[in-house]
Amino acid sequence: MKLVYKIWLNEDGDKVFGEGPYKLLKGVQATGSLREAAFSLGMAYSKARRVMANSEKNLGFALTRKKIGGVSGGGSEVTNEAIRLMRAYESLRSEIQQAIGKVYKKHFGESVEVEFHRTIARRRGEKKE
Repeated sequence: MKLVYKIWLNEDGDKVFGEGPYKLLKGVQATGSLREAAFSLGMAYSKARRVMANSEKNLGFALTRKKIGGVSGGGSEVTNEAIRLMRAYESLRSEIQQAIGKVYKKHFGESVEVEFHRTIARRRGEKKE
C-alpha cells in the first residue's frame, strides 16, 4: 500500500504554484525553452504559457525571461526568484512527505510508503491505457 498526496499553493481560490509550473520551470532549466518543456510534458505550448502567466500574475514576479535569438535562436531562462521558489517548494514537498509518513504511523501503527502524486506525461491526443 502507498499513501499518495498532492500539494499546491493557493491564493483566494486561485492556484498560484504547484507541480505543473514547477515541472515547466525544471524543463526550461534543462532545455532553455518553454516550448520544449511543454512538449516534454505532453502539454500544448499555449497552455504552458497560460500556466506560467497565471502563476506570475498571482505570485507578483516573473518566473522566466525571454532570451533574444541569435545564431542558436531565442529561448527562455528561469529567473532567480523562480529558482528560490523552486527550492522552497522542493523542501516543502520533502518535509510534508516525511510528516505524512509519521502521522500515518501514529494512526495506523505501521509505516507506509509515501509518494507524491505524479502525473504521466502524454502526447496530445494520446489516450490512457
